Amino acid sequence: MFEPLLPLNFLRRAARLFPSKTAVVDGARRLTYGALAARVHQLSNALRSLGVTKGDVVAVLSPNSHRMLEAFFAVPQLGAVLAPLNFRLTTPEFAYILEHAAAKVLLVDWEYAHQVAPLLGTLPGLEHTVLLRDDEIPTAPLPAHDYETLLAAASPVFPVPVEVAETEVATLNYTSGTTARPKGVMLTHRACVMSALNYITALNVVPTDVYLHTLPMFHANGWGGIWALAGRGGRQVCLRKVEAQTIFTLMQQEGVTLACAAPTVLVTLATFSGARDYQFAPGVRIGTGGAPPAAAVLRNMEALGIEVLHLYGLTETGPFLTSCEWQPAWNDLDVSTRYRLKARQGLSQLLTDVRVMDEHLQEVPWDGQTVGEIVARGNNVMEGYYKQPEATAEALRGGWFHSGDLAVVHPDGYIEVMDRAKDVIKSGGENVSSVEVEAMLYEHPAVLEAAVIGVPDSQWGEVPKALVVLKPQQQASAQALMEFCRDRMAHFKAPKSVEFVETLPKTATGKVQKFALREPYWAGQEKRVQG
Repeated sequence: MFEPLLPLNFLRRAARLFPSKTAVVDGARRLTYGALAARVHQLSNALRSLGVTKGDVVAVLSPNSHRMLEAFFAVPQLGAVLAPLNFRLTTPEFAYILEHAAAKVLLVDWEYAHQVAPLLGTLPGLEHTVLLRDDEIPTAPLPAHDYETLLAAASPVFPVPVEVAETEVATLNYTSGTTARPKGVMLTHRACVMSALNYITALNVVPTDVYLHTLPMFHANGWGGIWALAGRGGRQVCLRKVEAQTIFTLMQQEGVTLACAAPTVLVTLATFSGARDYQFAPGVRIGTGGAPPAAAVLRNMEALGIEVLHLYGLTETGPFLTSCEWQPAWNDLDVSTRYRLKARQGLSQLLTDVRVMDEHLQEVPWDGQTVGEIVARGNNVMEGYYKQPEATAEALRGGWFHSGDLAVVHPDGYIEVMDRAKDVIKSGGENVSSVEVEAMLYEHPAVLEAAVIGVPDSQWGEVPKALVVLKPQQQASAQALMEFCRDRMAHFKAPKSVEFVETLPKTATGKVQKFALREPYWAGQEKRVQG
């Protein structure tokens, strides 16, 4: 009676039980579950005709769309590995990832054709490129197959099922992490199923839910929401670009009841002047993670009748580790205390063991004061980093995944992040490697030394700030250095401010003491982390 846990089974259930129910809305296009399943089969068959077999990597570069959603089912159905790409990256970063992942096929949306056009013909492992569009003109000429033409020539029936073990890799998600080069997080089919189940329980997903994809699908597989909503038979509404007016319009038109978003999107929604002009469905809730929601944002969202649910996790954990489950007794507390409690990271998810431990892997006391590192183990944790055994061994040492986040555990068992062991800057829900930004600054001919830290920011949680020592007899303005970085890397990674200093504080071994650099900016803050 054993049946492998595969995320594909969520769509199989929906297509069998309610084929006429609306599954996806993308602009003027509306797909039922029956039609979605047929297109998924067509894509699987089309990829098979291009030579994709079990274990091959298929990359997809696209904003949220029904075609990207289809890939999340069609690629794993072949036993192949889906690599969703962060569309905010740059051409050199795409080149590195595609080569490192040995991607065989690239699905690319028309809007990002200019990002990959220079790479075609330079990557020996990339055999086919497929252009995703209706009648839009690509942003650059691209020798590629047309997605819809491929599907039209393929059968809507998938005749030869592929035997897939739940322990095999389903997705390869590249995350910035702490090094200059992104790491490929290997998540198994079983881990993806666990993430979908955690999503369902943490966000209380029901069959009548209408989910708006405000969160990028590439971001930790859309947190598992793509599979979770299909499993419950909910409706998914695609959103190509995050704009407050568009979001509120879709919420009203489609009766949206559920969304997920990085904290910066909540800020955009909470401060939108026309928000009160819209009528929303009852019981709207938005899951957020990457930073504790600010009290002012919570107040503004609740005033609109929208409940904010606070979650915590990492790409390496699928992503959910904890959720701040609300306790009824908290309703009687004063406003400031309620919001402070809601900002905690919360309790571990089902089937996931999350603890705060000291350097000896001993659990810290639940006293709300003793600081340790958040560690986790369970079926949702990654298999490791692709082709990086040393980084994998370090992250999974002692049989636990080490988050690098420092936290306390309160007497009620709720975890609260207090600081970050790593130098990752979490800006607007995105990881920014300080090492990568520093390496870029060192490319400037006037820079002698550079250190990049995260500093508080009301909109993004925290943003990169560069402290720079110039070479003797050299000059450069702060604006020039910021533009130098912005021209060569994703904009969210570039420093938002530059300060010139005479020296950088260092240890006896020459390591820059970033804690000393951060201190003036975080002084007076209750926590040394916003992201």
